[in-house]
Amino acid sequence: MSKRGYHHGNLRTALVEAALSLIEEKGPTGFTLSEAAKTAGVTPAAVYRHFAGREDLIAEAARQGYEIFGDLMDFAYADGQPSALAAFEATGRAYLAFARKYPGHYVAMFESGISINRTPELALVANRALGVLQKAASDLSQHIPADKRPPAQMFSAHIWAMSHGVVELFARGSPGTKSPFPPEDLLETGIGIYLRGLGLIPPDD
Repeated sequence: MSKRGYHHGNLRTALVEAALSLIEEKGPTGFTLSEAAKTAGVTPAAVYRHFAGREDLIAEAARQGYEIFGDLMDFAYADGQPSALAAFEATGRAYLAFARKYPGHYVAMFESGISINRTPELALVANRALGVLQKAASDLSQHIPADKRPPAQMFSAHIWAMSHGVVELFARGSPGTKSPFPPEDLLETGIGIYLRGLGLIPPDD
């Protein structure tokens, strides 16, 4: 692609897209800014007009990822409809769907070592996205007997950890960890066992 085809407004986007491609191919620490520039079809000097270093470029990829992730989680949650349980389970499935459809963003967000507090903009979108899962957990926890009710933040952290584990081990093609069961089934049954233990789902006959 010709370098002259870029204007100030879309060079930043092109660099993020290049970074996402390289993250998928080599991981978040497996490429340099110069490689990102080459992939985007610009000179290395052009990169530094937008990003001070590779971490800043990855942080922008993460910020964009959290925006997409937040919209997807919000759509799945659907204001708690048709029920708190259905909405909660939908957010878990949305997590898995996001990791599959946006692997570069997912790695930038969760595996790059970039703190969500690196910039105020990143913190804002990350907390908004993760807040949807906590809201879903909070709504559902109201149906748990008080003596069995974990804090909503702990509740959502458990489901996040379970979702993340299924993604890492079985949904992203990690070598040597192929499961005989689809990742969706692993996640659904795992969440089911957890919710059954809290009394939210009746035990199997």
